[in-house]
Amino acid sequence: MSAPVRNPGAGDSPDWKERYLGIIDYAAIILWVLESAELAAVAISASTATAAGIGAGAVGAIGAVALGVTGPAAIAGLTAAAVGAAVAGGVVADRGVGKDAPTAVDSLGNDFYKVILEEEPFRSTTVKTILNSYRWAPFLPVATDGSMLSVLLLLSKYRLRNVPVIEPGKPEVKNFITQSAVVQGLEECKGRDWFDCIAACPLSDLGLPFMSPDKSSMMEMYGYLPGQVICIQSDELILEAFKLMRDNEIGGLPVVEGPKRKIVGNISIRDIRFLLLKRELFTNFRQLTVKDFMMTISSHENGKVMPPITCKSDATLGSVIHHLASKSVHRIYVVDNQDEGVVGVITLRDVISCFIYEPPNLFDVYFDTSIKEVLEK
Repeated sequence: MSAPVRNPGAGDSPDWKERYLGIIDYAAIILWVLESAELAAVAISASTATAAGIGAGAVGAIGAVALGVTGPAAIAGLTAAAVGAAVAGGVVADRGVGKDAPTAVDSLGNDFYKVILEEEPFRSTTVKTILNSYRWAPFLPVATDGSMLSVLLLLSKYRLRNVPVIEPGKPEVKNFITQSAVVQGLEECKGRDWFDCIAACPLSDLGLPFMSPDKSSMMEMYGYLPGQVICIQSDELILEAFKLMRDNEIGGLPVVEGPKRKIVGNISIRDIRFLLLKRELFTNFRQLTVKDFMMTISSHENGKVMPPITCKSDATLGSVIHHLASKSVHRIYVVDNQDEGVVGVITLRDVISCFIYEPPNLFDVYFDTSIKEVLEK
């Protein structure tokens, strides 16, 4: 669930590099709304004096620092103080709320739906502000006459989840090619010699599962050892799970229990939409645990919690592709043979990487220096 973001200053420029700023996730927008609610709550809890407009900017800054928000998001946090003041002086003040930020957020309840439609900063904040601060991807299209190898490299090595397709000389997006679509296509290649040869390999022969080395420093900040999968305990708060995904730039987390990290579920960044779509979840999102979140979602969907998609370390790549394609999921967790503890994760891009390699200077003829710098980040 994502969309390309147009540059309003580019007009009708035929150059796609000028016309598009990037691609933003729907999940990033929702996470911004929820964090802005927290910032507003800091202002709400700062007393009636602040609600009247005294020190509103300072309260917003404190809220931003408390949440670890910097850059453009901090500016949004300052504006959020004005929201908190307005709400505190109106809906919430009538209820006598002036205690602490968590209480203030929960007391907003269903009234917050009105706030995000009618009040600042939600009403006037631009997509560009969120694009610069939250999970996003560069706009890197391929032409309809481009090579499929370029697409596969962008979806794997360069970590894009979807690639826009444009016609040569025209900036309009014709369609998108996604990681999921590619893996679905690979599943249809059973019986072809080149596919069967690679698909028959055990995961270990292909170096799977692996942990990207550029994530090591970030993982150490969260107390994880090198090569260890980032998990969330079932009794932790659901909002922390989504922040963990954002901070580590990952799309999902295994939900585990106990010191041996036995897997009991899975949370995807896409699931964050339920916090706004289901009022009973939003009105209590600051106290909602991961386990309760999963139970609530399952009660609305099919009445039971869907088991996580897992495999053993001795599984073949072909079996992993079948699970990913048939279940329409983005990752499969590798568990040990004894206590079902999580030992690894295999994503769609990992699978795609097994079928390609990058020839020297492949992108030099297509992307200029500035675009290549974006790819290498």
